[in-house]
Amino acid sequence: MDPVVHFEMAYTDRQRAADFYSKTFGWKAQILGPEMGNYVVMQTSETDDKGMIQKPGAINGGLYEKPADPMGQAPSVVIAVEDIDAALRKITANGGRTLGEPMAIPGVGTYASFIDTEGNRVSVLQPLPMQA
Repeated sequence: MDPVVHFEMAYTDRQRAADFYSKTFGWKAQILGPEMGNYVVMQTSETDDKGMIQKPGAINGGLYEKPADPMGQAPSVVIAVEDIDAALRKITANGGRTLGEPMAIPGVGTYASFIDTEGNRVSVLQPLPMQA
């Protein structure tokens, strides 16, 4: 079974969004630069020194700049998979539609988005192997 490991939501004003979730829920925001698409990593649960969640079942998330395309404006989830190419083949075989090619996220893994059979934008992530 492939678990949900991350959530994503769009922002119009990056600092305002980061401040809202930090002040409202106590989440910690890590604001990344243009080399990472101005992404904001939102830590929603305590992590260890390697950034790994300490509470079973909890997930972290992120905020990204709201695109013009309405499909990218709704919150979505990221599902961890062992083999992203195999997952994308299964997605299309079962009626989903992939959105572009998989992309590497430095230090994280390989990521791709898709549209499910109900029109929802969802993503898959093949994480990099854990280092001892």
